[in-house]
Order: sequence, then structure tokens, then C-alpha cells
Amino acid sequence: MDPKIFTLDEAERTLPLVRRIVIDLQHEYALWRSAVGAFELASAGASVDHPPPEVAVAEREVALQAERVATLLAELEAIGCVAKGIDAGLVDFYALRDDQLVYLCWQVGEPRISHWHPLDAGFDGRQGIDHLLSTEVVP
Repeated sequence: MDPKIFTLDEAERTLPLVRRIVIDLQHEYALWRSAVGAFELASAGASVDHPPPEVAVAEREVALQAERVATLLAELEAIGCVAKGIDAGLVDFYALRDDQLVYLCWQVGEPRISHWHPLDAGFDGRQGIDHLLSTEVVP
């Protein structure tokens, strides 16, 4: 399936929703990591054949939190975004720059999208928005 290609304006219009989803995602991800830690503690030294009840409880909590994280990631994907770093709150949007597919790059805490980078570059390859980014909607 071809990715959704955003103009800068289109990506900017999604930011209020994307921002809320990413903040929720960061919260749920932290809860998932905590649940994994609790599971590891509960299962440390436990018998595989007869684990204590708290192991099953901890395992269910890990699964529940993982499902919440997956749901939020799916919401970003449905918008057309690519989550690039949950802890850092990084999200990329496919865009065209001089007819080349690139990412518009946004991070939680930034008021707007002000950077882009090539598909094969990460956060360190970010460059400021310039006039070569497409302003036309791609069908």
C-alpha cells in the first residue's frame, strides 16, 4: 500500500490530534514498561510448571497495556503518520520535496512542523523546512 503523502499544511492540520495521541501513547508506553518490570519481578525464580497467581495477574497487565499501546500506534498509522520514537515523541509524515519522498519530522513539544529529513536519515539528519517541499496535494 502506498503511504499517504502530506503537504506541510495537511500535516500541520493533523497536529492537534497527533499531539494528543502521542501524549497518550507515551503515557500508556510508560505503564506497559512498568507492567513488564512487575511481571519480571513476579516471575523471577517462579516455577514454570506452577507459577504463583501474581505471575498470571502481571502477565495479563502486560498484555492489556501492550494492546493499548498497539491501539494508539494504529491510530497514528490510520492518520498516515509513522511513529519513530515513543519515548522522544517523534512522528514522521511522508511528504514530497523536489519530487523526492521525504519525511516531515515533528516531536512532542514542538509547536509546529519545522523540519524534514530523507527517508534513510533519522532525527540527526533533520533539516529546516524550505521552499522545495510540495504544497500541492498528491492524488
